[in-house]
Amino acid sequence: MSFFRNTIRSTITLAAGFVFSFAALAGDFNKRDFDKALFDKLQAQGTPVLIDVYAPWCPTCKKQQKVLAEYFAQHPLSPVQVLVVDYDNQKQWVKHFKAPRQSTLYLYQNGEQLWFSVAETRQKPLFSALNSVEM
Repeated sequence: MSFFRNTIRSTITLAAGFVFSFAALAGDFNKRDFDKALFDKLQAQGTPVLIDVYAPWCPTCKKQQKVLAEYFAQHPLSPVQVLVVDYDNQKQWVKHFKAPRQSTLYLYQNGEQLWFSVAETRQKPLFSALNSVEM
C-alpha cells in the first residue's frame, strides 16, 4: 500500500510542478491593457497595481513576463493587478510615467509609487517588491 501512496504522491507532485512550469513559460497571469480610468479606480480602492511598460519585441520584457508568471503561479491570491502600457502604441502613458525605456516596472498603491525598476529580470528583487504591498 505504501508503494501505491508514494507513486500517487510523486505523480501529483510532478503534475503540480508541470502546471506551474507551464504557466510560467506561457506568461499566463492576469494582466490588462493600461486604462487611466481603471488605474484610478484600482488606486482609489487601495489595490496594488504593477505598471508594466512592455514591448512585444523586447527580450528583457519577455524575461520579465516569465518571472512575473512564476510569481503569480506561486502567489495565486496576490492582490497585485498588472496593467500593461504598450511602449510602441501608448506613448502618452510612457511619457506620463516617465519610463526611460521598455521593460520599466512601477508598483503603485493608494496613489503612491512604492517601487520602480528598469530592466530587472532577477526573481528575488521582483518577488520582494510584489510581496511588499499591503492589503
